[in-house]
Formats: sequence, C-alpha cells, structure tokens
Amino acid sequence: VSLHEIDVINSRQQGFLALFAGDTGEIKSEVREQIDAKVVEWKEEGRAKIIPGVLFIDEVHMLDMECFSFLNRALESDMAPVLVIATNRGITNIRGTEYKSPHGIPLDLLDRLMIVSTDPYTHDEILKILSVRCEEEDVEMADDALELLARIGTETSLRYSIQMVITASLAAEKRKSAQVEIEDIKRVYKLFVDVKRSTQYLMEYNKEYMYNELDDTDEYGGDEEADKQEDSMETTP
Repeated sequence: VSLHEIDVINSRQQGFLALFAGDTGEIKSEVREQIDAKVVEWKEEGRAKIIPGVLFIDEVHMLDMECFSFLNRALESDMAPVLVIATNRGITNIRGTEYKSPHGIPLDLLDRLMIVSTDPYTHDEILKILSVRCEEEDVEMADDALELLARIGTETSLRYSIQMVITASLAAEKRKSAQVEIEDIKRVYKLFVDVKRSTQYLMEYNKEYMYNELDDTDEYGGDEEADKQEDSMETTP
C-alpha cells in the first residue's frame, strides 16, 4: 500500500472502505506525522520496506522559487520519491525572480541532481518513430512518402512531422486513396507551416501586422538570416 492510502485509512471512520468512497477529503498534518512515525518504526523492526515512488515534473522551469524550496525540503526526507525533471531551457531567469540560472533551476537544487544530456534524433531514429506512429494511427504510408516525412522532421522538428501524419492521411482520404503518397505530404507541407517558416514569414511581413513592435528586422536575425532559411527551404518539397 502507499503512504497516502495509509493516511486515508487512519483519517476516516470507514477505515479501508474510505479508499472506495472517492472523496478522501483533507488529511490533517497530525495524522500524517503519526503515520510517518509508525512507518519508521515498522521499518526499523523489519516489518515494512519503503519503496520510493517516482515524481516526474515536465517543463520544470515553469516552477517558481517557492516550489523549488518545497522540492528541496521534500528531497531531504527519508520517504522522498525519486525525482525526475525535464526542461528544454538554457540559461534563463528563475520564474518570478531576476536571477539567471542554468535551465531556470536554482543552483542548490541543481547540485542535488544527476543531469542527463540528450542528443537530437538522427534521421533513422525519426524514420522509425514515424513508422511506429503510422501503425498506431492506422495510416498506410508509402515508403518514399515516409522517407520524405522523415527528412522534413530532420530539417524542422519531430513534433511537426508527427502532426503531418494525420493531416497527410486526411489529404489522401480526400482524393479517395487508401495510402499516403508523396503528393499528400507535399500538400500538407504547403498548407501547414513549421516554426521556422512561420518565423521567417513574420520577420518579412511584420510591419503588415497590427500592434507590431519590431522596427528593424536586422536587429532580430535580419534579412540575411531569412534569406539563408529561404534557400534551405527551397530544397525541401
């Protein structure tokens, strides 16, 4: 059983039946402290073994200083779960403060962590992921279309290419085809732009939009960068 279930059982008159009631309500801190002390006693007597759970927090840079302080205290407990956090930020401000830190995480918490670096997906890995995605979505896709979609995912992003699986399937369905072909990939590639092409378009036509605050495109990567992106996109269907 989990510690929470023990807390619920000992905080309700119904006992273990409270687990099936659905509404566990608030558990008093006194009850939690008594249960923690009892569990520690059972552990010392060899009557119980504590198996830590896993707490996974994605986009951890969205937490503020108070949340990080709570995690610091929680990790010091003997019953602390295994903490796994993920972020895609570099050097950035800790939320709610003016202090910069790697990944937006306070240095004292970073010092407690084992940091695992990740590498971008290779072309073959993207091809395999897209193949699995097609199987999950029951999408029949030609080999050359899948290869093209993997190349697009390499040049743009994996998320963008995954989203194109369903849209390309709908395009193939509209032309009454049971299999996605290259022409379907090309069609949805033109209809739905990725982040790079969208950014390039905004930089080129930013003055045409309302409430525009960009006065000079050269300040933000400029026309030269936009020309480089345009040249690279010309090689992609």
